[in-house]
Amino acid sequence: MNDQQLIELLNELVKQPTESEWVEFKLNFHSEQEIGERISALANGAAIHNQDFGYLVFGIEDKTHIIKGTTFKPKQHKKGNEELEHWLAQRLDPRIDFRIHEFAYDATRKIAVFVIPSAQNRPVDFLHNSYIRVGSITRKLSEFSEKEAKIWRKKSKSYEQEIAKDNLTASDVIRLLSTETYFDLMKLPYPSNQNGVIEKLINENIVLKSQGYAVTNLGAILFAKNLVEFESVQRKSMRVIVYKGKSKVETIREQIGVKGYALGFLGLVEWINSQLPANEEIGKALRKESRMYPEIAIRELVANALIHQDLAVKGFPMVEIFSDRIEISNPGNPLITPDRFIDSYISRNEKLADLMRRMGFCEEKGSGLDKIIFYNELYQLPPINVITDENRTRVTIFSYKTLNDLDKREKIRACYQHSCLKWVSNEKMTNQSLRERFSIDDKNAAIASRIIKDTFEAGMIKEDDPENKSRKYASYAPFWS
Repeated sequence: MNDQQLIELLNELVKQPTESEWVEFKLNFHSEQEIGERISALANGAAIHNQDFGYLVFGIEDKTHIIKGTTFKPKQHKKGNEELEHWLAQRLDPRIDFRIHEFAYDATRKIAVFVIPSAQNRPVDFLHNSYIRVGSITRKLSEFSEKEAKIWRKKSKSYEQEIAKDNLTASDVIRLLSTETYFDLMKLPYPSNQNGVIEKLINENIVLKSQGYAVTNLGAILFAKNLVEFESVQRKSMRVIVYKGKSKVETIREQIGVKGYALGFLGLVEWINSQLPANEEIGKALRKESRMYPEIAIRELVANALIHQDLAVKGFPMVEIFSDRIEISNPGNPLITPDRFIDSYISRNEKLADLMRRMGFCEEKGSGLDKIIFYNELYQLPPINVITDENRTRVTIFSYKTLNDLDKREKIRACYQHSCLKWVSNEKMTNQSLRERFSIDDKNAAIASRIIKDTFEAGMIKEDDPENKSRKYASYAPFWS
């Protein structure tokens, strides 16, 4: 926050009729212990009263709320040899990202404000005790069991709904976010005034009405003109790396996104496709195609990586381009097993997924994997591969190989994916449909039969009609159907 925003915040806080459980005023410093207890109390009080933040303000007379100024400079204050801010942070549990702001209210009055995030899921302790404000007195929270229970019951906000930047004016919001992008993608007319713009963004949880306005992480990650402006999301930008050959030994180029996902998505996909090698050998269906990979599949995979990432863990979505494959990955492990991606849909980022779908970046329902597999087969490519390890999910799409060049595991995976695609299309896999998938001549039906047998024995498919004794006309379904 800049000084003007802090002044506006202070003017709002002093309008409070009395000190509350989430706001406390002081003139000057008394003790480090007292500040620690107050941080605990105000974090807990903010949670009880559904406030995003609590505030400890130095430079205000507590009973009159007269702005008098303070001599206390918390950023310069030390406890022994330790900076006050660090000393306090080390003794709070859980660690909360409180911020200290010092500013000049006017030429003669200096103010210091502690901005304290609301407790989430559990009370905030200081030196193994939790506190709460009761009137003008700070008490141990354990003495007020109902208040304590309310904090424990309070569900934490999703990452999407956490605040990325607050104490903003309507003009600040429009300066920081590409609001035009939202209205364009939603095919809505742009409002004639700022209030109309802000009202719509509030309805979408992109902006919240707080002390002024606040941009949520959802709003920042989708519509930021520059992600660097939002500390909480700037490390979630997509990375694209192009390597020379099949390994990571030599990097040709690297691109790091700076725009919100909605603002930068089309340009991102276009740039990725521009880096892809041309096809050297392709199947019967696409002799006139020059691209090695189906653009629509790349688009869906990139959208999935953005939508399904675990935003609460460190890391960023990434596209890595090799001479023989593309690896698209995101932080976090999926909520469902990869074998069920095609027929099940669970997103840990529901609001992000909903907006991305409504803006047309990905499938209306499901993960879009059916479309990815369809085009993968059309291009006669090997089956995609999904690997989860080290709290990261990686999807690989491979360049063209002949059937003879596929190993047994790849053939089984291709057969299983084909059976899934048929199932979600209300069809059944047969020897004939698998021959079409691999461009196997009818006279070589035994090759398809062998692949089906191996996939069946691997437990990945089952007979659709076990009573049917004809192998030639048998149909198959995924094991989970």
